[in-house]
Amino acid sequence: MRVDRAVVVSACAGAVLSAAVVLAAGDVYALLGDSDPGRSAALLFGVLRFVADAAGVVVVGALAFAAFVVPARRGAVLTADAFGATRIAAAAAPVWVLAALGSVPLSAADATGQSPGVVWRNLAALVAATEEPKAWLGVAAVAAVVAVGVRMTLTWSTTVLWFGVALVGLLPPVVVGHVSVGAWHDLATDAMVWHIPAASVWVGALVALRSHLRRRGSADRGQVVRRYHRLTAVCLVVLVLSGAVPGLVLSRGQFSGYAALLLVKVAVCALVVVGRRLLGSRWPLPVELVALGVALGASIGLGHLVPPAFTGRSASVHETILGYGLTAPPTAAGLLSGARPDLLLGLGAVLLAAAYLAGVRVLRRRGHRWAPGRTAAWLAGCAVVVVATSSGVGRYAPGTFSLHMVAHMSLNMFGPVLLVLGGPITLALRTLPPGLRAWLVALTHSRASRLVAHPAVASVVFVASYYLLYFSDLFGAAMPYHWAHQVMNLHFLLSGCVFFWLVIGVDRPPRPLPHLARLGMLFAVMPFHAFFGVILMNSSTVIAETYYRYLSLPWVPDLLADQRLGGAVAWAAGEIPMLVVVIALLRQWAAADRREATRTDRHLDAGRDDRLDAYNAMLADLAGRRH
Repeated sequence: MRVDRAVVVSACAGAVLSAAVVLAAGDVYALLGDSDPGRSAALLFGVLRFVADAAGVVVVGALAFAAFVVPARRGAVLTADAFGATRIAAAAAPVWVLAALGSVPLSAADATGQSPGVVWRNLAALVAATEEPKAWLGVAAVAAVVAVGVRMTLTWSTTVLWFGVALVGLLPPVVVGHVSVGAWHDLATDAMVWHIPAASVWVGALVALRSHLRRRGSADRGQVVRRYHRLTAVCLVVLVLSGAVPGLVLSRGQFSGYAALLLVKVAVCALVVVGRRLLGSRWPLPVELVALGVALGASIGLGHLVPPAFTGRSASVHETILGYGLTAPPTAAGLLSGARPDLLLGLGAVLLAAAYLAGVRVLRRRGHRWAPGRTAAWLAGCAVVVVATSSGVGRYAPGTFSLHMVAHMSLNMFGPVLLVLGGPITLALRTLPPGLRAWLVALTHSRASRLVAHPAVASVVFVASYYLLYFSDLFGAAMPYHWAHQVMNLHFLLSGCVFFWLVIGVDRPPRPLPHLARLGMLFAVMPFHAFFGVILMNSSTVIAETYYRYLSLPWVPDLLADQRLGGAVAWAAGEIPMLVVVIALLRQWAAADRREATRTDRHLDAGRDDRLDAYNAMLADLAGRRH
């Protein structure tokens, strides 16, 4: 395989820029009151982190290219062009693993100010005491799994699976880095969860595109380039909007070396945008690749510099843990109007509501009808998610156990019940273009979907999550971190959607269940929810006591009383949705029986009886065997 000079130049430019920032920055550790681990250690960590991030970006982008850019797959097997892109990911994944492992001791040195020799002798203790080394261990573990999985990938659905896993592997060092510290870190962290995937898909897909265009026999080159430009146009919009939030939070409007390097990154991306706009198809892809390599190097350099937000006013305890203050007790009006935007789940719910309405509009333009009740259910479910995450409820939920349980039950019970009654998959299948529709069908019937949507798996995850999270140390360990709080919220929402999809969902699941089995599945989990609330109401031990003592909210004088109130919320809020689900299930059952009766009557009126025909066929078969 010939070496792509543009890829080499891009990588060298980014690595040189990240190294130059480390050398020019001097002793950034003194600004934070830390000792300097040594210039060589800082330089090596900067270069190695660039290698790790670049390799991870190539893995993610190449898999995105294989799944969403190259021409449609033939059957269930990847096309030759898609398979070639997965080989790029397979080659970059081992580099990602090794660079991530090498970053573990160097990140520990960077975080503690110890020399690499001292860190190596006390590596286990320092990794346990600091967050970024643990994040790099997580990256190495995910990268290793992806490296093995991609080697065996031959189908489109598994390519999408490893693409999603690789995306998750890019996030740990980011969500525990600069964006996770100080005031407004909740918004900055959420924004980076959008920013990193968009940047990774753009850069990595360009590397895969270069390889595709250089490969002899590659078909539909014009179509592939057009798909690449459409995909990266979306990435560009997300990149600009999401990058503005952490930039404003960390720079605080002050001009410094940090702000200057941030402007370099913005200018490089602007160059690509203007070049594409002016030159169109004549815009040289090698220039875009080198520019994005410089932007990636600038991002690594920003991770080394001290943001102005760290050297200004000291953050309060509440701002350090939550990202904002909770000085006043919640009121009824404040719970509804005291908005704190959630840029992950809250914004995601708004986007899903807009996409659903766009799908309904497409159907109406075609002259087809879509049940208004389904639209109302979907919009109400999205509204529940927005209220639970972005209103005063979402703002106060991390502060008190009772309001946390309100948000939890809203995301796990109320929201999912309404969302699955909206039938989003059915709507998408009726409105999407053929290519996207084929992707959706493949995903919903993939092995991973069949496993997640297995009735036993969905029921166990739906119920056991409560007991595993709250009756172990996991909840107390997770609550001080915004990213962990978001993972919990996302798990609550997804596990609830999968469970209620199987029970009352309008969309057809991979394993359709008879209505009696659905009712049995529902009755099987109901007692466990009731027991959970009863246990909380009768508990004499405060869950996550250390975390709530850190917050020390003056308007929550009795943590145990607040926890018991949360147990009452869990018990009451769990019963109401279950009653709604039972009613909806019984109505669906009755409607299915009516449709079956109508179909049978129509067949009988036409002189056909399927059951009688089957019985006669069985008798004829038995008679034939006797002779």
